[in-house]
Amino acid sequence: MRTDMLVDITYLASGSVSPTLASSSGSNSPSPVASDSSSLAVESRQADFWFKDGNVILLAGSIAFKVHRGILERHSDVFHDLLSIPQPPDEVMFEECHIIELHDEPTDLWYLLKALYDGMYLKQLCASDFRNITAVLRLSTKYFIEHLRERCVNRLMIDWPCTLNCWDSREIEATDPFGRYSPRARFAHPILVINFAREMGITNLLPCAFYDLCRYGPSKIVAGVLKSQSDGPIKGNAGITNSEAVPVHLSLDDLRIALLGRERAQRVVAAFIEDELSNREPADDCHNRERDGGRICRESFYFIMLNLLRSIGGLANGRDCDPLFSLTQASEMMSRTDFSDGTQFCSLKICAACKMDFSQSVKAARERVWMQIPSWFGMEDFNGMPFSGMLAS
Repeated sequence: MRTDMLVDITYLASGSVSPTLASSSGSNSPSPVASDSSSLAVESRQADFWFKDGNVILLAGSIAFKVHRGILERHSDVFHDLLSIPQPPDEVMFEECHIIELHDEPTDLWYLLKALYDGMYLKQLCASDFRNITAVLRLSTKYFIEHLRERCVNRLMIDWPCTLNCWDSREIEATDPFGRYSPRARFAHPILVINFAREMGITNLLPCAFYDLCRYGPSKIVAGVLKSQSDGPIKGNAGITNSEAVPVHLSLDDLRIALLGRERAQRVVAAFIEDELSNREPADDCHNRERDGGRICRESFYFIMLNLLRSIGGLANGRDCDPLFSLTQASEMMSRTDFSDGTQFCSLKICAACKMDFSQSVKAARERVWMQIPSWFGMEDFNGMPFSGMLAS
């Protein structure tokens, strides 16, 4: 648990957030309640969570939620302790409800309450889920709501996995039936993921997120990503500004990590070509060995090498600097039938034995690449813990 979260929780539970909103005049605590506490402005009440039989009002920014203390106490020890604090007799109340001021984003609180009241169902992979997941994870961590925290972390680990098999499944999910690769429809932009992982200390998301990011060109990595400020469930309420999208960037340290890691990833395909394709010998049991010493299979390997050198796979499919994908493409070239000899479409005439031998080489190379990914970005393993000298070139 992060120290700054514990400090905030202690502050909440100490009684320092006494719901005397008339005294909350600071710029960080705008109050929708008049000094005589006679009314809460209608536009400040969050309609989705303003229950007639609610018995406690949570105030986040200038947005008020009238909910049930029993729900909060059942799921969170922090809320249980907070709501157990005796209140002074002259306490400001509204509709006979205590008013608790929370130092959270209203949208984050909306998503948390939505998960507590309606459950949290994340059935399909969708990039728009990231706003929901991060909000619930942030507050479930802060308020010790373990079952929601665990669900959010597990979901993020599906999107940003620690095993090669799960990564391959993820990439299939990001490819539509027409073969178009569109990961941003399924998964959040990696810059958002990296920044959130740093915020929450969930370091095992970092290796895959950095790998995903390094597949962009350097200029796009530096430019960052536009994040909409108008999305979310709370719209048009007091205190919520629907502004234009704003750019989100990596920290300078993470930017350097990403660019250095990208350089290391770029060397992988070149090394594979040198080790596995340049002057590759046919398999020991090559079916074409007795005919010109396996010339047909040698020429097939040369053709595969040329295609990798031209980076046809990565650039044509929007996967710049993606060695895992490039190696897969190299293997799949052996089965393609859409090559042209100038007169007709054809396939490579590589024999079955050489296909099997090269497929095994590709499989082993992809497994080695996967295990190297954390080190490209200065991490010891897929737990994401940094090793000393992580910014070394």
